Amino acid sequence: MKKYTGIIFSSLLLIIVLFLSFTDNVITQNIPDQLLLSAIVKNILVIIISSWLALEVISLAKRNLLKHYDLDDEDNLKSRKVHTQIKLLGKVVNFVIVLAAVGLVALNIPSLRKVGVGIFTSVGVAGILIGLSAQKIVGALLAGIQIAITQPFRLEDAVVVENEWGWIEEINLTFIVVRLWDKRRLVLPTTYFLEKPFQNWTRTTADIIGSVFLVTDYNVPLQELRKELTRLLEGTPMWDKKVNVLQVTDSKENTMESRILVSARNSPTAWDLRVYIREKMIEFIQNNYPESLPRTRIKLQNDQAPEGHLANNIG
Repeated sequence: MKKYTGIIFSSLLLIIVLFLSFTDNVITQNIPDQLLLSAIVKNILVIIISSWLALEVISLAKRNLLKHYDLDDEDNLKSRKVHTQIKLLGKVVNFVIVLAAVGLVALNIPSLRKVGVGIFTSVGVAGILIGLSAQKIVGALLAGIQIAITQPFRLEDAVVVENEWGWIEEINLTFIVVRLWDKRRLVLPTTYFLEKPFQNWTRTTADIIGSVFLVTDYNVPLQELRKELTRLLEGTPMWDKKVNVLQVTDSKENTMESRILVSARNSPTAWDLRVYIREKMIEFIQNNYPESLPRTRIKLQNDQAPEGHLANNIG
C-alpha cells in the first residue's frame, strides 16, 4: 500500500483543486478581475499536482515492470538490458514532464509568459540554452538518450575504461558511474562513452576467456603440464568447461613462455580462476619438476689448461 501513497495523495489534491476551481468559476462569474489572481494560483496548482501525479504513475509502472527482471539471476543479460533501457528512458520522460510543467506555469504568470512561450518553441529553447552556455548539458542529455536507445553497455556490464576495470553501476542522463574492483567509483560524462573507446566484457554474453603465462626452462614436460591443468580445471566449479588450452607462445635464449587459456561464466570468476591456476601450476612445477624452473646456465671452457693443473685436478 505504501507504494501507492504518492499516487493517492496527489490524486486527492488534484480532485480538490479542480473542484474548488469549478465552484469558483460558477460563483465568481461576474466578479471583478481582481479575483483572477486566485484563478492563476489554482491553475498553477493543477499543473504542479498533475505533473507530480504523472511522475508517480511513471515511477510505479517502472517498478512493477522491473520487478519481473531480476539482476541477481545467473543469466541476467536480458534483465540488465531491460533495466538499463527502462531506467534511462524513465529519466528522459521525467525530464520532459518537469520541463513541460515549468513552461505551463510560466505561461500562467503574465510577467513570465514570454519565458513559457520560449520553452515551447525551438528558437526560444535554443536562445535560452545558448544564453546560459548550456550546450554541453544539452549534448550530455542527447548522449544519454542515445545510450538508452543503442545500449553500448547496460547496468552491471563489466567494462575497462581509463585503464580501470569495474562494473556499470549507474546510468544517468548526464553522467555514468562505474564501480571499480576496489570499491572506488569512477564518474564520467555520458558523452565520454560516445567519443572514446572502452572495453565491454559482457556486451553479448557474460562468459569470458582468461590467460595465464608461465615462464619455464626448456626441459619442462608440456604433456604433464597439460594433464595437470585439466585435472585442476575439472576439480573447480569456477571453470565453465569450455576452454582448456596450454600452448608455447614464445622462446627466448634461456627460457620459454607457455600460455594457458581458461574460460569462466563471468569476468570476476575468470579473474579468480586465473589466479588459482597460476598458483597451482607453479606449485606443481616446484614439487615435481624443480629443475624446470627458469635458470641461467654458464659454461666454462678452457682448452689450453696447463698439464700440471690438470694433473692436480686428477690427483
